[in-house]
Amino acid sequence: MVGKEPPEEEKIKTVIDMIKEHGEDGKSIGYKELQNLCAEKFEGLRLLLKKMKSKDIVDYEGMIPGFSAVITLT
Repeated sequence: MVGKEPPEEEKIKTVIDMIKEHGEDGKSIGYKELQNLCAEKFEGLRLLLKKMKSKDIVDYEGMIPGFSAVITLT
């Protein structure tokens, strides 16, 4: 990734859009796939997902998503 990081609100919108577009049912996606989709747009996906979980936007097993985690929109 080169250049300025987008604001957090934009990152959250990007993650939601990626899950809706590329998720198996439009509501969930594997962490590894989501990481690949977001890699060129911004860094720090795990921390962002942790913040999104605390705001009840997404859910996944555990405190911090691992590579095998499934990210689900709530």
